[in-house]
Amino acid sequence: MARRQIVRIDEELCNGCGACVTPCAEGAIQLVDGKARVLREELCDGAGFCLGVCPTGALSIEEREAVPFAADLAEAEMEERGTAYIRQTCHVCGQGEDSRVLLPCRNAGQSLWVCTRCLPALIHG
Repeated sequence: MARRQIVRIDEELCNGCGACVTPCAEGAIQLVDGKARVLREELCDGAGFCLGVCPTGALSIEEREAVPFAADLAEAEMEERGTAYIRQTCHVCGQGEDSRVLLPCRNAGQSLWVCTRCLPALIHG
């Protein structure tokens, strides 16, 4: 066991939509009985790409004792799964990531995407 950052899923907030499964390239998160779960802690790198897509805010990063991250196992899992892709668009202008760089953001309890052109207006009003 090692102290490290790892994804935490609040079961009460999780609605079982599965949006967090695809961004978890390593395959650590799976749906079980209608709820997202980190099934294999050794595959969770703690990067948190799954956080921005959760519509309920059920995912967070915590630092705690966990099995060490196994990069070799994660790479094998990613190779086996192949490319997974969920098309996203900016919630302000509607442009997709084929034409703009998108960043995850949270607003009023929702997980959204914003492009870098619209982000300054959100920051500065």
